[in-house]
Amino acid sequence: MAEPVMRRWLADGLPDDVERALARVRQAEDVRRVAVMPDVHLARGVCVGTVLATSRLAYPSAVGGDIGCGMAAVAFDRPAAGVREHAPALLRGLRKVTPIGRHASPPRLDWLRRAPLSDPALNRLKLRDGWVQAGTLGRGNHFIELQEDEADGRLWLMIHSGSRAMGQAISQLHLSRYAGVSMGLPYLDAATDAGRAYLHDMGWGRAYAELNRQLMVFAVAGLLERVLDARMIDETFIGCDHNHVRVERHFGQRWHVHRKGAAPARKGQWGLIPGSMGSASYHVRGLGCAEALCSSSHGAGRVMSRNQARRRISSSVLKQQMHGVAFNLADAARLRDEAPRAYRDIDRVMKAQRDLVTVVRRLRPVLVYKAG
Repeated sequence: MAEPVMRRWLADGLPDDVERALARVRQAEDVRRVAVMPDVHLARGVCVGTVLATSRLAYPSAVGGDIGCGMAAVAFDRPAAGVREHAPALLRGLRKVTPIGRHASPPRLDWLRRAPLSDPALNRLKLRDGWVQAGTLGRGNHFIELQEDEADGRLWLMIHSGSRAMGQAISQLHLSRYAGVSMGLPYLDAATDAGRAYLHDMGWGRAYAELNRQLMVFAVAGLLERVLDARMIDETFIGCDHNHVRVERHFGQRWHVHRKGAAPARKGQWGLIPGSMGSASYHVRGLGCAEALCSSSHGAGRVMSRNQARRRISSSVLKQQMHGVAFNLADAARLRDEAPRAYRDIDRVMKAQRDLVTVVRRLRPVLVYKAG
């Protein structure tokens, strides 16, 4: 079989280790096509910002552990101008209604009991960690932002979070049941019981991650109503996820399209592309670019590893880079690896993918809540 086509949309040059990782993926068994997004950066197994299509094999490493990780956004009936004066109360409230780790008194979720997973250990875990982590933010690059529409000043909420411990557990269990390894990447055959079990559980993880974001949207909406007298405009809701594998048709073929840190961008499809915690975010619509497997970036993309950022960026530099955006100053030392300088310039990323998405609105952060 001929070497699969790889297409790239790059904001800048790539380090050698990223080039080697992309070459390895391109040579993996059954990979038919690869698309590289402008936020691409090194990660375990498969780079974040990679889209690949296979005919029959599922590569869990091309989805990642945070299955269903994605974005949610919704507008409110108030301008964002009132956020700054209430920032301390809002930050305290966010910590209470959307915990970082787990809920002390989690909501009742009958769905967790009704929706089975393929393995008894996973079913036990969902009634333990899955229950107490539903509606929680998590760490790393996950965040809750209150943003201002640059066009009309309207207040928007944006949330980035995923499937928490459940996604990691699903990924690890199925990686241990691989059918084979190609170019160092374990795979499962989607036509076998093991492959179908992974795809089923991966789908469950996507649904759980979406539920997690919806619970947080409603929790934050309640807080904003109490503090700002702001009400959510339901019909403005936008949601998308960027870590998954699903069956799609491209170039007349039925393929398993894997996205790891890449958002679907079919023609007219809404998408959310955040910058760093101190830079703009974008609401977009997909242009349905076939060469990109109808995908786009999922964010700005890291240019420093977390360890590099901790070594090179001080708390004082982080505070300077935030440009007046409210956040919990007590967390500055822990957030150095999330500083704006650790990420690409989001505007360069958007310029690099002009044939993948069209911008609908640009928003600037007013308040950021994250744990680092």
